[in-house]
Amino acid sequence: MKTSTQPKLLTFKYVFLSLLLTLPILLLVLRLQPQNLRWTAASPGNIRPPTVPNITTRGIRIRPGYTSYEAYIQRQVNKTLNPRLRQVWITRDWDRKIQVFSQFFQNLKRRSLLSNDSKSLCIGARVGQEVEALRRVGVSDSVGIDLVPYPPLVVKGDFHNQPFGNDTFDFEFSNVFDHALLPDKFVAEIERTLKPRGVCVLHVAVARRTDKYSANDLFSIKPLVEMFRRSELVQVREIDGFGANTEAVFMKRETGYGEHIQRS
Repeated sequence: MKTSTQPKLLTFKYVFLSLLLTLPILLLVLRLQPQNLRWTAASPGNIRPPTVPNITTRGIRIRPGYTSYEAYIQRQVNKTLNPRLRQVWITRDWDRKIQVFSQFFQNLKRRSLLSNDSKSLCIGARVGQEVEALRRVGVSDSVGIDLVPYPPLVVKGDFHNQPFGNDTFDFEFSNVFDHALLPDKFVAEIERTLKPRGVCVLHVAVARRTDKYSANDLFSIKPLVEMFRRSELVQVREIDGFGANTEAVFMKRETGYGEHIQRS
């Protein structure tokens, strides 16, 4: 009787130890699963669920707290429709920003990165000061996109899914990269809609806290450069512009176009 009981006790012991070792893994899987299901159900068909990058390896962090893509969009729309902010944008800030952007775009023309013939897009343009500035310096074929339209300067559009065809623009500008919940998608849409050898200029905040509506924090320029898979980095320089401290200029490759990097 004693000998028949020993194998049973040993079997029970091994089963108990196996359950003890696998229980933490099962709990971790169960904890992560609901979040994945929420994103799968809530995301639009052509928008993939966001993958939270590793700060230590990529230098960028997606801010937590969004339960769905729709919740993120609604938060951004709420900012654009905020009556107090809109009043500031179209009154106190209007002339000041147009003046600053006009000087900036004139400088780009002197650097041969923009011309009067450039078909141009301003991404996240709010009420369109950037577009108005482009038109005042002679770049007449210019338009902006934002979640809330502001005719005739800004049309409705999500910068994660631009409402334009491939190879449409010669020039694209944005200073709202920090508002992208899906940074890879934001950049991919720029590269899709830029013509070969088209120029993209981004003003970003590197290692600087941005506003409460921002969806990501950028800790170095490296992850941004890595996202531009079809373009070359032309120039990086320090700036002081409406919360941004770094300007990055990219040019979309064409077949046989070599690497050209300039830093100042």
